[in-house]
Amino acid sequence: MKVAIIGAGTMGRDIALNLAAYDIHCVLMDSSELVLEGVRDDMKQKLRFYKMSIPKFRDVTKEQINERITLATNFDDIADVDWVIENVPEDWDIKSKVYLALDKVIPPTTPIAVNTSCISISRVASLVSHPERVIGMHFMNPVPMKPAVEGIRGFHTSEETISKAKALLKSIDKKIILVNDSPGFVANRLSHLFMNEAAFLVQENVADAQSIDAIFKEGYGHAMGPLETADLIGLDTVLNSLKVLYDSYQDSKFRCCPLLQKMVDAGLLGRKSGRGFYTY
Repeated sequence: MKVAIIGAGTMGRDIALNLAAYDIHCVLMDSSELVLEGVRDDMKQKLRFYKMSIPKFRDVTKEQINERITLATNFDDIADVDWVIENVPEDWDIKSKVYLALDKVIPPTTPIAVNTSCISISRVASLVSHPERVIGMHFMNPVPMKPAVEGIRGFHTSEETISKAKALLKSIDKKIILVNDSPGFVANRLSHLFMNEAAFLVQENVADAQSIDAIFKEGYGHAMGPLETADLIGLDTVLNSLKVLYDSYQDSKFRCCPLLQKMVDAGLLGRKSGRGFYTY
């Protein structure tokens, strides 16, 4: 099997690494050569970390990972793939251009997984021929450590596509939890309310980030608090997702916290920039 992964950011790299660990060949594609330049070194570091915590990764070598992951910047390089998993930013202008380009090069039978946290799967599917082959696959971060994926059935998604998605995920020891299409689905309609409201609590000086997260971890038993989670995802990604949710529902509960906007404007994006609600 050969899988194209569009977008070589944090999620795209993790998905490629996860697939490659299970001997699935990937083409990791990004429009930026600069982004791709850092992929090999990042994969090496990620692999070292996952070897310590995931049994499946212990016997996988960096040479095997490099052999199983091809880097590309051209859509023509993914014309023969069996699956497409798209991970570009939560920006409709960017996503729509990707799908219009994809539709010109891949066969009409190739299934497409939209790894989005908020954008409607039905809307994405409308951009390609044979929209029944489009399904949402919302991977959680960090991908190799999460046993489940939120699967989203779009308006046109066929049972055949759902079956293929289940088989692909089963091959990497993940199960699919299937929900129906609605912006934000289940995971992000809930999680982004937590993260946004936590940012308001910091802004209003009700509590600091450490105290808020401690209540969630020590009081509710969550593995991470909402602000740690926001830093891990990337505050820019959280911000973009909140804007999609607000635009989709026109509901004030998704109004982005001004502090969150200010932090993104200042370049404080979380782990990937070295500083967010915490310093790394």
